[in-house]
Amino acid sequence: MATTDRQATTLALAHALSAAERGLAVIPLSRSKLPALRSPHRDDPAPSPCHGACGRLGHGVYDASSDPDRIRELFAAAPWATGYGIACGLPPHHLIGLDLDVKTGTDSSAALRELALRHLFTIPPTVVVVTPSGGRHLWLSGPPEVVVPNSAGRLAPGIDIRGAGGYLVGPGSRTDQGVYAAAPGTAHLAPAPCPRSLLRLLLPPPRTHHPVPAAAGGHGQGLVQFVLAAHEGQRNTRLFWAACRAYEDGIGPALVAPLIDAALHTGLSEREARTTIASAGRMTGHRP
Repeated sequence: MATTDRQATTLALAHALSAAERGLAVIPLSRSKLPALRSPHRDDPAPSPCHGACGRLGHGVYDASSDPDRIRELFAAAPWATGYGIACGLPPHHLIGLDLDVKTGTDSSAALRELALRHLFTIPPTVVVVTPSGGRHLWLSGPPEVVVPNSAGRLAPGIDIRGAGGYLVGPGSRTDQGVYAAAPGTAHLAPAPCPRSLLRLLLPPPRTHHPVPAAAGGHGQGLVQFVLAAHEGQRNTRLFWAACRAYEDGIGPALVAPLIDAALHTGLSEREARTTIASAGRMTGHRP
């Protein structure tokens, strides 16, 4: 098993370096598809948002780089990595990923075709990565001035969006579920420009901003920032932790709206955010 893992790590590094040659910024991933390097702030009693300013490794997608020496450093620090993630939203491609899932019991491909017919767009030839479950990741490029947020099921059931602050599992990665591979005939393609009408659908509708009430003080603002700094795999956990602290400190009701805003910014749906905050309220003996 150890030999197999070493081979998988060597192959993952090779694929990651190849992706970097195309201008894609990458990070090492574990078999669980999560960043292979743990946060250096995981044992901090009250972690403050840090996107790598501390100079240490382990900040998830914020570690992503297309520099070969930096990539080798990342993989050397994570010899158990068997895959790599490709950061979305960064130049030069400003990558947007459409994750068409097949595990939810919905036909995500049919949902995308229906959207295309309704909104008059077509998906141009582009990189397509086939997942071990039979799903597909479609790679598109966005304009540099537009920030596409992550979302789950907002565009249509079974379609998740990977945007700024998110990442896609790169082809050649080996996970507990199997191997990710480029669909035949697409590996040589560059990410195609995202159709304008589709791009409009990917952007969140304007919503009312809920500032942190003055009564919540700096601690409330810190909890909101803690949620805003979450990347994929941390969003619900960070929101739950922040909501628990807010209720324990007596500012839970005042922070519900700002925490929901922060959660929406990270890609959670409003329903997911409200459910998580309600769970935190029950856990701490408070009614949200």
